[in-house]
Formats: sequence, C-alpha cells, structure tokens
Amino acid sequence: MYENFQEHLKATLDDIRESGLYKTERIIVSPQGAEIVLDTGQKVLNFCANNYLGLSNNRLLVEAARSALESHGYGMSSVRFICGTTDLHKRLENMIAGFFGTEDTILYAACFDANGGVFEPLLTDRDAIISDALNHASIIDGVRLCKAQRFRYENADMDDLEKQLKLARDLRFRLIVTDGVFSMDGNVAPLDRIFELAERYDAMIMVDESHSAGVVGNTGRGVTELFNLRGKIEIITGTLGKAFGGAIGGFTTGRKEIIELLRQRSRPYLFSNSIPPLVAAAGIKMIEMMTGTNELQDRLHNNSRHFISRITGLGFDIKPTMSAICAVMLYDAKLSQDFAALLLEEGIYVTGFSYPVVPKGQARIRVQLSAAHETEHIEKAIAAFEKTGRKLGVIK
Repeated sequence: MYENFQEHLKATLDDIRESGLYKTERIIVSPQGAEIVLDTGQKVLNFCANNYLGLSNNRLLVEAARSALESHGYGMSSVRFICGTTDLHKRLENMIAGFFGTEDTILYAACFDANGGVFEPLLTDRDAIISDALNHASIIDGVRLCKAQRFRYENADMDDLEKQLKLARDLRFRLIVTDGVFSMDGNVAPLDRIFELAERYDAMIMVDESHSAGVVGNTGRGVTELFNLRGKIEIITGTLGKAFGGAIGGFTTGRKEIIELLRQRSRPYLFSNSIPPLVAAAGIKMIEMMTGTNELQDRLHNNSRHFISRITGLGFDIKPTMSAICAVMLYDAKLSQDFAALLLEEGIYVTGFSYPVVPKGQARIRVQLSAAHETEHIEKAIAAFEKTGRKLGVIK
C-alpha cells in the first residue's frame, strides 16, 4: 500500500532539496544561551533563539523549577478540569493577568494551542474575523477552525483594515486579529491606529504578544504598553516559550467572560494535559523578576539598537523593525542557506529562512538579539556578517 505514496514523498523531498528549501536541524548539547555547544564540539554564538531576555538557563528559574519538581512532581497526567489544576497554575494565571493589566488568564500547552482554541468557542458564522495578512500560522489555523466569516487586510495597512471593517459592518460581532510583533519581519503592529478603527467600527481586538511580550515597551509589557493601551484590549495571547523563560506553555488573557467561556469550550484546553507544575513555577519566578527590575529589558533594547545600527551601516538591507528581530534580507533561498553556513564557520549560529516560512523571493537571515549577548558577542557577529556579505557579494 505504501510504495506509491513513498515514491511520491521521495520526489517531493528531492524537489525541496533541489530548490534550496530543505531544512536541517543542528544538534545542541549545552543549555540554551548566548554561547552554545553543538554535537560537533563547536562553540558558537547563538543569534537565532527566541531567548530575548536570556532566561532560558537562568539560575533562579532553574531553581524554581527544581523546587516545584520536588513539591509537585513531574507531570499532572490530566487536563485542567479533571485533576490537572494546582495552586501553581492558578497563581501563574493571576500573575499573567496582573502583568498585562487584564482580568483573567487561561493557560495552554503552547500559544499554538491558545490561538487554535480561541476563535471557535467565541464566534459563529454570524460574526467576522479581520486578520492581518502576516499573522502567525497558529492564528491562520485557528481561524480555519472557526465558522466566522473571514476578512484579511494587508500587513499593518490601516486603509485596507478600514476597508475590511466596512465590508464586515453588517455582521454581528467583529474581531480584529494581529500579531504584536510580526515574527519574520520584526515590525510592530500599529495598535494605536487599530484601536481607533476598532472604536469607530464597533470591533474588538485580539493581539498575539508572543514576540513582543518581554521585548516591546519600556517594561516589556508588549505593544499594549508601547501604545498606552494596557488593559484596553479584549484578548491577548502569548507564550512562555520565548522571552518568558523559553520552555513551553501558552496563554490567553483578557476579559473575564471571554476567559470563562474558553475554560468551558476551548478544545485544546479541555483535551490537553496541563503544563507541568515545574514550568508554572518557573513562570511565576519569571514574572516576579520582570516586575522587580527593568535591567534585562534595558539591556535587550541597547543590544538591539547597537546591532541594527551597525548592520545597516555596512549596507545590508533589513526590514524596518522596532523589536529584537532584525531580518537581513537576501531574497534568494539558496543564498540564505549558503550565508548561514558560512556564518556558522565563523562561529555565528543563525538560520536561513525561505519559502514556505516566508514568501517566495523573500529569503533572509533572521537575527534575534538577547539580553544575554555581551557587546563582544555582537561585535563578533557584525564582523562575521561583514566578511560573509563581502565574500558572497551581498555588500560591497
């Protein structure tokens, strides 16, 4: 039975390889950090992790997780409403709500689940979802699971958003959905203008803060803080897997009635195990740290400004960014793979991104800065980019 399908799969994989789009996985044998060790024994500087605040191997988070492992065990073996809720889960949910200035929070195994489980319980075919064209794949998949009518506006294009809102005007409820920071480009959604349009056309807003929480805003509260809209957005989704420690876990936080209904009807919540207590405990410690000091956010912002200024000064083409993501545009898929391979030889670990992760003809190296990076790390990366860029003819 499998033989014909096997030949089809082999041909598809060969096509992916020949087009320069095949993705390989490098194996890390050390904790995540600014400097990591590969299974080849090579020590490299990591500039492609979502470890924005450098907390993935933070001593305080590790100790919090170890303590919870002793007090609450390894896993819950249950979904939340059966016997999968601990005091740590509830405390973390309350702290996330306090951090974002919202009314309540619900935890998921990942933000992919949070986005996958948010639309279907809330909206029907009488309603409208108006989604940014560059929203994360998890939002796109979540929208597909919902019967609401779908409208799409061009990335951060407020004229197009208004056009779509007018088209959806006669439907019962309208929900505008946007990433806070768009993960492939690094640009920030113009939430202030989105909010104005939402008020004008009687719409609600959902923001995915996965790449903006901990990063954007003076104290890392994300785009709602950046635009002075903290507590005014109906739905925020996010992750514990990036700036917030880098392990696993997602959340939806917002209006209490929304969260209450999600607890009753959101399928990824109802049919997936609780996150391990040790992850919840580390999340609690993370929020305590971020509430107590702004040191990590300040360091991240300084590192981002430093790298972006220097890399543009060398003549590289980058996407406009207000985040810790710097998309160095190479456009050609094979060039992006070759560029990343040569950077690895220089001790800089990055990844070339090409279709289907980004549109065809938009291949790039996505550089992600971290509070864990020291100035000498950034200077070494810049020198490697300059050497490789000149060697491959990307810059003169």
